[in-house]
Amino acid sequence: VQLQASGGGEVQPGGSLRLSCIISGNFRAAKDMGWYRQAPGKQRELVATISADGSTTYEDSVQGRFTISRDNSEKSVHLQMNRLKPEDAAAYYCNAYIQTPRLLWTTIWGRGTQVTVSS
Repeated sequence: VQLQASGGGEVQPGGSLRLSCIISGNFRAAKDMGWYRQAPGKQRELVATISADGSTTYEDSVQGRFTISRDNSEKSVHLQMNRLKPEDAAAYYCNAYIQTPRLLWTTIWGRGTQVTVSS
């Protein structure tokens, strides 16, 4: 089972990007899904999470600018990022808490997708 992330790129301050992550492979269910980011020289930090029933949480600095969503039929999670700031620049990682075919729960991570915000 893998997570495939896409949607990163370079934008000017105030611009928007939409990140997507799709689960591929065989699994039984997915609970919480989320996005993290890591800037150079900094620790990875949580950006947003979404539960199976759609409940969301956001890091304070992105509240009101970012929106996390999921499509259970398409096995995907998305992060709409608006009014981007230079401090949002980082490598963004998605993750998902899934149940394997052997009924084990585990967290899987996607490869990072780079977001650059500069004028």
